[in-house]
Amino acid sequence: MIKRMSLLFVLFFLSACGAGNSVNIDEYFPMKLEVKELDAINQDEQAFQTKDRKGDVWLANFIFTNCETVCPPMTANMSKVQQYLAENDATTPIVSFSIDPEYDNPAALKEYGERVDADFSTWDFVTGYNQREIESFANISFMVPAYKIEGGNQYQHSTAIFLIDQQGFVRGEYSGIDVDFEKIKEDVEILKANGE
Repeated sequence: MIKRMSLLFVLFFLSACGAGNSVNIDEYFPMKLEVKELDAINQDEQAFQTKDRKGDVWLANFIFTNCETVCPPMTANMSKVQQYLAENDATTPIVSFSIDPEYDNPAALKEYGERVDADFSTWDFVTGYNQREIESFANISFMVPAYKIEGGNQYQHSTAIFLIDQQGFVRGEYSGIDVDFEKIKEDVEILKANGE
């Protein structure tokens, strides 16, 4: 009898946690950081503003095209995330913010995205701000470091993939190196199903 009741409880819990059911977003996603306004341009030289993402669930990360360490695998993994979401009917916009705007012009970003077969219809690689702006944006909006390493052309930055909700708040953070594709998909679906 106890085993049967336990099984029924588990089945009920699983059904209640489905992506299509209502959940308390603030309890499910305790992280809540407001993404500040940032004006930029993307790889196609089109204007990009973070405020234009309001109403969307989207993913973001920080990269630079001259990166000699973590950016290549991070970007390749983000491409896999994009493909995984598309294959599971959970397509959502992606934004990669360059932290080296002086070097990373739109052409450099476009070539960089093409190397990993990025689908630019839902993935923006952005630049067009100054170094101080992007460092402040990363520090305040995402609470992560972003700065040039002294004596070279490399930058310190987060390797995370961030999940942003329809109101413009960061609600999730995931490894961009050891990616949990299913968890990202589930969280995207929960925000989409429970967004305002």
